[in-house]
Amino acid sequence: MNVHVPSQISFRALEGFSRDCEAAEIAEAAVVLPLVFLFIFAILWFGLAFKTWGTVTSAAREGARYASRPTCATCTPASTLPSDSAVDSAVVAILQTSGVDPSKIITYPPPVGYYTPCLSPPAPPSACSGPTAHNLTICRFVMINFGNSPQQCGTLVSFQYPFGSGLPFPTYPNLSLQSVTISVVGSSQTQN
Repeated sequence: MNVHVPSQISFRALEGFSRDCEAAEIAEAAVVLPLVFLFIFAILWFGLAFKTWGTVTSAAREGARYASRPTCATCTPASTLPSDSAVDSAVVAILQTSGVDPSKIITYPPPVGYYTPCLSPPAPPSACSGPTAHNLTICRFVMINFGNSPQQCGTLVSFQYPFGSGLPFPTYPNLSLQSVTISVVGSSQTQN
């Protein structure tokens, strides 16, 4: 009587091979999953930073547009421009509508040489005022297109906004993206 038992041997060999594959899969997952999560987190962080940048840039442009439009159509522009507090309220309203906290705004005067006074005689001398209640800097009657002709007189609204990831754990010091400061300068041509 010959008893042939190849099925038991092959089952044991298959079982050992299966255990080896499971261990390899676990090791691969341990290496790959952190990289995948890091990549997904980087995409989300960049998306939120880009949304915040777009919101604060739009708010600065709209603030400059509002600051450069007279409130009275038949009056002289210099006497009827909106007050700095009204411009501040307009910018804050845009930020709050988009879910951006206006209390985090940092004062940012436009860099030296970024603006020059207008050359047109009806415009009063340029003046940068600020910071306003929410740390905005408003420059009125300044050149907004350098080197181009015709030269245009306008208004600048500038500020900085910090964007942070809010990570509950520290990141590598030299590659830390926990806080980025977004500097914005919005401009608009003065309308008569």
